[in-house]
Order: sequence, then structure tokens, then C-alpha cells
Amino acid sequence: MSDVLRADVLRATGIHKSFEDREVLKGVDVTLGAHEVVALIGASGSGKSTLLRCLGLLEPIDDGQIFLGDEDISDPRVDGNRVRARLGAVFQSFNLFPHLSVLDNVTLASRVVHRMPRRDAEARAAELLARVGLADKARDHPDRLSGGQQQRVAIARAIATDPEVLLLDEITSALDPELVGEVLELVRDLASEGATILMATHEMAFARDVADRVVFLDAGTIVEQGPSASVLRNPQEARTRAFLARVTA
Repeated sequence: MSDVLRADVLRATGIHKSFEDREVLKGVDVTLGAHEVVALIGASGSGKSTLLRCLGLLEPIDDGQIFLGDEDISDPRVDGNRVRARLGAVFQSFNLFPHLSVLDNVTLASRVVHRMPRRDAEARAAELLARVGLADKARDHPDRLSGGQQQRVAIARAIATDPEVLLLDEITSALDPELVGEVLELVRDLASEGATILMATHEMAFARDVADRVVFLDAGTIVEQGPSASVLRNPQEARTRAFLARVTA
């Protein structure tokens, strides 16, 4: 689909965020079109995770606006829980509930937030667990799973409610190298099926092959953005070139 035909699903303008006296985001603008995959790249400490947490209403912003569709979700009068129910988020740490089975982890939001009957929620979860290759782990607890398996459960949980946007934050960074591929392959499948994804990643080859656009964030500002192949193979900005030289050396 051509970029000009994409309606913006998520749009943020002028996002500022500080923690005490440290300004982490310095007027960031970012958009995400329907069925678009955008890779957010940058060094540790550049603000990627903070931006994703702000967009997911897990951190309040100091200034700016965030729109989900036509709704200003940064309006303080907005019910944050209702908005978060429209989003799916997966982070570096798996954040699975250790006292719940895999099945209960995946169905929790469907049952509690979306009020889906347990039978329907479990049927949906069973489909997703089969899809991510974990149908036989439904009754296990997270501590019985490998890191890669736990992250696949976290992704299944995030997509169980058919979110409008998936926010993925360095979801392979806590994994052993041999487990990275299985998680990225799942994201690749979601992208090919038309999911709308904003993902912070340090996997440059994956970003080049899967993302429609790349956004390079450095010291809390967007330095360069554009089609993934263009930015990653022929960056225009010196800071982008220096970053890519470090991570691809």
C-alpha cells in the first residue's frame, strides 16, 4: 500500500518528556499509518523506550499531543485504561504473571478488560498459542518456559484483543542469540498480515527487511526518517551514518 493512502492510526506531535532535570524527549513528532511497520532505532538512552511508553499512556507527557485515530488520547480527561485496551504492548522484560498459567496470561485482558466470556477467550488463546508454537504449553507457568517462549506468549497476549497498534520495545534484547530468530519470525508474520506496528529495535537487518519506514532517534530528537532501505543503506545525516557504522561494524 502506498504511504499516501495510509490513514494515520497513531500521530504524536511535539512530545516532550523529562525525568526530574533530565529532558529525554525534546519535541518528537511521529506518525504511524494503517498497516504500516515503523522501526524506531537509536542508541541506548536515546529515548526510544520512553517514547513508546508515552505513546502507550504508560508515562504522562509534559507537552505535546497524541492522537489514536481521531481521538486526542493525551487529553488528561481521557480514560487511560480505555485507551490502553485499544493498544498492544510488548517490552524487553516479558511481564508475564508468574502465578498464572500461559493460558490465563493470554486470556486475562480479554476476560477482564474486554469482558469476553471465558470460553471465547480461551478459544482465541488456543488459536494464538498454536500459531506461536506453544499449544502444548497452555497449562504451564512462565517459569517452565525459555525466554523465547515467554516472549512469544507475551506477543500472543498482546494481539489477543486485536489491538489497533502494536508497540514493541526491544523485544529481543533480553533473549539469548539463538532465540532471537523465533521471535522476529513471529513479528515478520504479523507484519505480513497487515498489523500496524511501531517497534524499537537494534536488529538492523530485520528493520531493513520488514519495516516500511525507519525513524532514527538520537538524544531525544528525530534526526532522520524515511523508507527503511533508504535510511539504512544511504543515510543522509552524519549522526545517522555514525550510529549505523557502530551497530553494523
